[in-house]
Amino acid sequence: MTTSLVAIRRQIIACERCPRLRAHCARVARDKRAAYRDQPYWGRPVPGFGDRRARVLVLGLAPAAHGANRTGRVFTGDGSADFLMRAMHGAGFANIATSRARGDGLALTDAYIAAVVRCAPPGNQPTRAEIANCLPHIEAELQALTNLRVIVALGKIAFDAYWRVVAGPARRPRPRPRFAHGLVFQAAGVSSLVASYHPSRQNTNTGRLTPDMLAAVFETARRLAAS
Repeated sequence: MTTSLVAIRRQIIACERCPRLRAHCARVARDKRAAYRDQPYWGRPVPGFGDRRARVLVLGLAPAAHGANRTGRVFTGDGSADFLMRAMHGAGFANIATSRARGDGLALTDAYIAAVVRCAPPGNQPTRAEIANCLPHIEAELQALTNLRVIVALGKIAFDAYWRVVAGPARRPRPRPRFAHGLVFQAAGVSSLVASYHPSRQNTNTGRLTPDMLAAVFETARRLAAS
């Protein structure tokens, strides 16, 4: 029996599998950034968000310490979130082009957003063990999202998670494609994959990932979902 997204959300929020990550999130929520010192921090694992009938899953790395770890909603409350949402809004997946806080009116259509790791990691660098600990959460969401056709992998960690969770050992091509922005992979029996650079400040501030580049990724996802 497929577990409902509501039950999966509860399981994710209550997760204590990674002591290092839980300690880091609690410390950030306690100490806070000066700009947000008067705001409450979520400080817990962050579940996925979006349309339960989605045909497109957007898979990121992990909550930002002062973004989703503060707001409690994946890709919410920082520059990366707005960069992503502009592209999703342009492709018709989001009703507004910003993602600032829970309750801001943002709603997704035909898309669901999740992260490979559900707790903010120190330095944005989860360990291999922490990634492995979190994979059952994305597996559960994938089973619950029964209409999925396309996965947009934001960054190499999300790209690698696709092969571990979605494609599976029996379906992985040999040799496996190397991660590259704009790569599209399709195979019988699995969701299509569209790879993108992650919309981190490191990528967007340097021009490695531009608004037009990310917009093209989501136009491709839209086309594949409808085909």
